[in-house]
Amino acid sequence: MTITRRIAIGYGWISVACMVLVAWLGYHWFVQEPAELAAMGLPNVDRNAGAELAAACFLAAVPVVLGIGWWWMRRALAPLRALAVAVERVHSHDLRQSLPRSMNGDEVDILAAALNSMTARLDESFRRIHEFTLHASHELKTPLTVMRGQLETALREPSVLAPEQREWIDGQLDEVKRLTQIVDLLTLLTKADAGLVQLECQPVQLGELVEEAFEDALFLARPYGVQVTLAECEVAVVTCDRHRLRQLLLILMDNAVKYNHPGGTISISLRKVAGTAELQITNTDGGIAPKTLEQVFGRFVRGENARGKVDGCGLGLTIAQWIVHAHGGGIQITLEPDGKITVVATLPGVAAAAPAVAPAPSPAAIA
Repeated sequence: MTITRRIAIGYGWISVACMVLVAWLGYHWFVQEPAELAAMGLPNVDRNAGAELAAACFLAAVPVVLGIGWWWMRRALAPLRALAVAVERVHSHDLRQSLPRSMNGDEVDILAAALNSMTARLDESFRRIHEFTLHASHELKTPLTVMRGQLETALREPSVLAPEQREWIDGQLDEVKRLTQIVDLLTLLTKADAGLVQLECQPVQLGELVEEAFEDALFLARPYGVQVTLAECEVAVVTCDRHRLRQLLLILMDNAVKYNHPGGTISISLRKVAGTAELQITNTDGGIAPKTLEQVFGRFVRGENARGKVDGCGLGLTIAQWIVHAHGGGIQITLEPDGKITVVATLPGVAAAAPAVAPAPSPAAIA
């Protein structure tokens, strides 16, 4: 409850109590007491009616004074309320927006000036972090590329290496590839935070991309014995970056397979809902904790079921969230009552000319 509302409720109760007291005193002084005096045969007893009337008027004026005080208090707190609304709009990607100031030197104006100074320092810190990450990622690419090339060259000379050496080089090459992937993802996220990634938006048949991703999921799920089905696939044409949307689907399909249990299931559906394309992927739980699920879009966040068991660096869903938000959509992950995990991604701007429903392919599955 806000301070304004609490004060208003207090003023209201005091006003009600004053009005009740004024009503009782008026009834007692001008109705009950004269009747009692008349019953006693003393109707002409001298009563100080002026003092009684003044007291009643004073009590009656209390609610009016409280009302004026509440109005003045509300007006005095209005700048603080406006400042709170402005602070809520501030986020890490828009720290350069200054908060409104009254410039009258009061406490609220001083607070706004302090917050503006703080956001300026935060903006400078974030800028330096982005520059460092971008420069570091760029500098790391060259040595990683050289290392990868040298290791691959060594593997192409089987006569020189012993089996143990080939196995060691294979392991090092996998680690280099993993580091290269992390560097590429960090570079993409840093550029996205700085607004340096341009989307090449054009009309895209989302249903075709989902069917392609379904085929990829079948291939990825085969070694784990995970059953994949395409339950529904409506025709939906959206204006988006085809490459980024393809990347989004691959991330979601790969996660649904990796963070699953052997013999589990994955269900994919695409439908149009209120002018948006809604992609839903449901998979059996691979053991992720509900607390981790709440933070799953954070950078380098990995569940207990993934550490040391599943390859990855905890940036996939961060990239997926950025892709969806960059297209004006939304994404969320929920834990269903039956233990399954559902990812729902919505993309706006479905073309009205697209056919309502296309015949969905028959559910395909693998054992």
